[in-house]
Amino acid sequence: MDLTPHPGGAPPGPPPTHPVPYPVPLRYGFPETPAETTTRLRPVRPRRRGRTAVAATCVVLGLGLIGGAATGTWLTGDSSAEPGTRSAYATGRTVWHTAPVDTLFPRTLKGIGAGPGAADRVWTRIAVAPDSGCAKGIDPLLLTTLRPAGCERMVRATYTDATRSSVTTVGMIFTEASEEGMRALATRFTEQRLGARKDLMPRAYAVEGTVAAAFRDGQRASWTVHVLTELPVVVFAVSGFADGRTVADPQPAAAATAAGATTAVAQAGLGHEAKGVADQVERGLRGTVTDLTEKPE
Repeated sequence: MDLTPHPGGAPPGPPPTHPVPYPVPLRYGFPETPAETTTRLRPVRPRRRGRTAVAATCVVLGLGLIGGAATGTWLTGDSSAEPGTRSAYATGRTVWHTAPVDTLFPRTLKGIGAGPGAADRVWTRIAVAPDSGCAKGIDPLLLTTLRPAGCERMVRATYTDATRSSVTTVGMIFTEASEEGMRALATRFTEQRLGARKDLMPRAYAVEGTVAAAFRDGQRASWTVHVLTELPVVVFAVSGFADGRTVADPQPAAAATAAGATTAVAQAGLGHEAKGVADQVERGLRGTVTDLTEKPE
């Protein structure tokens, strides 16, 4: 399939309900914390005392196997048997159901200097989607683009800013790819500029009864897709106005946050919203995987 950038901008769609010539002003009179619709991700089974003896036996056997493997490595000088990368990939592939929801998607995200003009930003989580396959959260063409890496699982959440004038859906796709496969996918995204393709935009996660109730495909204003290479994960985010207005010309976050950008999306700070939320969630994911893989001294 030809995935080279298409000239001409976004495909035809419904016209905007009204123009967006300037950033949305602050609005007052809303509750301090919006109502949240949160779905628990895959629960982790609690440990049972009856399994202690079995676990102890496994530890003894495991130590013996590890010792034998280490001895073999020392004797053969196999430098490829470095546990760090493999451990990070193994942990990263399963962290979507081993880490708590509040770890993957904190209730509050604080972006220091993440807004226009290096202003600070605070985002509040209003909804967490059930974990799912990728077909529900991304368009078919983006799914096709990511298919070489495989889709193990996808998790998503939606946030709103402190003024409740914008909403942002952020998600993580946990892939089945190796480190080599993730590097190849990242190279493809960079060389073909796939992250700027409007037909590869992630979908919004709208939730009834929240400020994101009207946040659907036509309301998407800015987005980012980042393929990680040290973890088998693709992080994405897409932002829009909370009042449900249609956006006729969405703009990738990289362009909307560029110096001198004057589009309505850029002036409203929606590029900063998408990038800021994605960066915070990605940073948290990296920290979680590091904490789970680092060895005690």
